[in-house]
Amino acid sequence: MKTIFDETVRIQLIDRIETLNKNSVALWGKMNLYQMLKHCRIYEEMMLGKNKYQRVFLGRLFGKMALKEFTQDESPIKQKTPTLNQLKVKEKSGDIESERKKWVALLNEYANPPKHEIVHSFFGKLSHEQVGQLVYKHTDHHLRQFNV
Repeated sequence: MKTIFDETVRIQLIDRIETLNKNSVALWGKMNLYQMLKHCRIYEEMMLGKNKYQRVFLGRLFGKMALKEFTQDESPIKQKTPTLNQLKVKEKSGDIESERKKWVALLNEYANPPKHEIVHSFFGKLSHEQVGQLVYKHTDHHLRQFNV
């Protein structure tokens, strides 16, 4: 399973992020480029333990089962997977370059990841290995969404 903790994988993802430009359009979903970049930045802040969110009720019920499904194989995240409310970006426009740089900087932090426990707002407590896999899959999902 690919992981953000693998330097080669991380570099490949960042190279893909760098190919995004103001003309990049989503193949599916409701987010535009700015919203996706900011969403991914907010997600990384959660996965690095910089922001903490309350567990959602459905996550308490189904989080562990869903986590197992998300981390059992290399298959991409499904296109219609819902976005957690805490990670939705409402503003339609903003500084694309600034969000891209912030996202890349956060991804680079996985070279020396935090040692503290990460609690995902849907999945709950995550192991180091699960963090690596989920971050890879989430990043890959949104880059596929924008055809890169």
